[in-house]
Amino acid sequence: MSIRKANLSDLDMIKKIVTITISDIYPHYYPKGAVDFFLAHHKESNIINDIKLNQVFLCFNSEKNIVGTVTIKANGISRLFVLPDYQGNGYGSEMLNYAEKVIFDDYAEIQLDASLPAKGIYLKKGYKEIAYHSIRTENNDFLCYDVMIKSK
Repeated sequence: MSIRKANLSDLDMIKKIVTITISDIYPHYYPKGAVDFFLAHHKESNIINDIKLNQVFLCFNSEKNIVGTVTIKANGISRLFVLPDYQGNGYGSEMLNYAEKVIFDDYAEIQLDASLPAKGIYLKKGYKEIAYHSIRTENNDFLCYDVMIKSK
């Protein structure tokens, strides 16, 4: 397993990871309006901007296949996704560990927004809930998530 900074040439693969993961996993936790909100939030222009700022990283398995992505912005972790076919193999934990190491080199605290599918993982990794948010989306659906932190 290896992790490297993403380039603009990786954009299509990052979009694929994000779209497939949200489309396959999130409907088990969220209504359609919330899933559509997540897809729009992680749109191409946002990914491109983060790549240009050197904030996006890719995770590769031992066969050199891209299996996941994570974005690191200052002391925040976002857009941590592992393709559904590769989930449960430790790639998400490795990307989280990598992001934490990068952030803790410069900051004493990490903050992230935890979706319902990921919240349990973050709790197991020592993150604490500090806020809860609910956003009304299309179809009068709601997207609920927690803001979480972890200190050194």
